[in-house]
Amino acid sequence: MAHAKTSYVCLPCRASYKQPYPGHHDNGRVCPRCAEPLIHVGSAFAAPKRRDTAGWRTLSVLLHAGVRFHKSCCGGPGYRPRTLSEIRERMAYARATGEPFAQALVRRDLP
Repeated sequence: MAHAKTSYVCLPCRASYKQPYPGHHDNGRVCPRCAEPLIHVGSAFAAPKRRDTAGWRTLSVLLHAGVRFHKSCCGGPGYRPRTLSEIRERMAYARATGEPFAQALVRRDLP
């Protein structure tokens, strides 16, 4: 039986790779194109198209805030914003309330 795989992303190349889960002695993974470190994003990740600049900018904000796409008990990673305007709304809410950015970004509805 094959081992499960998870997704890794290279933001400069706008590329996504499926690779085996990291092991205990696993030194960081690098992009085969540019040799930059890959970011482990989780197994419930679907990459935007390479030409989708706004989608990759949105993904970059999420990843730099510490948001990942790991499966939960119900199957998916939960809500993740898909547009820059949704991100702006949630970041403004986080600044106004003092809620951490990562927590505000995964909030489905704003009060």
